[in-house]
Amino acid sequence: MRNDGTYRALRQFTNQSRWHDAGRAGTKLHSRPQYHGWYVALWLFAPAALFLAVAVVLPSSRHLSEKIETNRKLTIVYDTLNSLRRFKDWNPLVLRDPAMQLTLSGPDAGVGARLDYVSKDENLGKGSWEITESVPRKKVSYKIETPERGTNKRTSYSFEPTGRNNRNVQITQTYDIDYGWDLFGRYAGLYVSRNVGDDMKLGLSRLVNMLASVPNVDYAVAGSKMGTPKVMDRPAEDMLFVNAGNVERGNSQIQGSISANAEWLKRVMDANGLEAVGPLRIITTELGRESYNFDVAQVVRKKDGSAIDKVTTQGPVQHVKTPAGKVAVASYTGYMAELENVRNALRAWTITNGYEVTDRAYETYKAGVANSFTEAGEFDVHWPLKSR
Repeated sequence: MRNDGTYRALRQFTNQSRWHDAGRAGTKLHSRPQYHGWYVALWLFAPAALFLAVAVVLPSSRHLSEKIETNRKLTIVYDTLNSLRRFKDWNPLVLRDPAMQLTLSGPDAGVGARLDYVSKDENLGKGSWEITESVPRKKVSYKIETPERGTNKRTSYSFEPTGRNNRNVQITQTYDIDYGWDLFGRYAGLYVSRNVGDDMKLGLSRLVNMLASVPNVDYAVAGSKMGTPKVMDRPAEDMLFVNAGNVERGNSQIQGSISANAEWLKRVMDANGLEAVGPLRIITTELGRESYNFDVAQVVRKKDGSAIDKVTTQGPVQHVKTPAGKVAVASYTGYMAELENVRNALRAWTITNGYEVTDRAYETYKAGVANSFTEAGEFDVHWPLKSR
């Protein structure tokens, strides 16, 4: 049986306790906003302070260095990097956007030679490479402009003979960039070794592979009887020629074949009222170990100056009209038997300077056939070039 008095007293006590607890809870709830602002400020300030503290101690500049070795001649290595004409063939920048627009300006080589690029890829944007220092056969330096953070971006390639008898060349590439008080830039510098460093490794590897396709002949060696190569315009020509076939590799055999075929050319010229334009040409098809395959050719014109319409040929003689174009040319004085090395040297120079050879090399025998088989031989060696 419930005791009403005791029940009422217990209920009153419980209600009073509830109001007391609610009051205490209300006091605590009303005190929290006083501390909330401090918590927010602390959470905002602490990361910023940490960012600043770390950024201040990070390096304000970065320096990278990579090395690689090649067996190509030092002349070829230096000339390749002292020009921007083969930039697209080795620099990894082009791999990211093969459709990027490249524009060359300034001199063909040396200080002032410049390449500007524009890409539709927002990560690449536009930038440039420009040669700022060129020490023959020792060093080439570039100024680089890119959209990425950092200033005074520069890279240098230095060359040092190495290996047995210094036959190889060690290429050392360095890269430097400044950030100054660009704190975000200093953080970006944490990834330079991964981004730029990886590109340096890839670029040097591609460079060495590209150099391996160049004939390993030093076209600028001291004491060479080969003149300085150059590129010239060749006009459209009328040419008579005879294919000599495979001739045994011997001076007397080759000279005999050239003289006999030159007589055929003379007969056709006389029969058609033609005259020679320049010296006799020898066009090399293949120089083998035991035989030499070549054409004997002569550029001709009408004696009366009129245009050549049709030529009545005889025997093995053929007539062809050759289009105008550009040719790489180098003079040479010496024996005819030494011309194969000159042809390779000229091709090495041509490729190194960003040109592409086509068709077959040929020589003009400026001292006549007989003298060309002595040390008094005088030649102009030509390599036709593909149009750019």
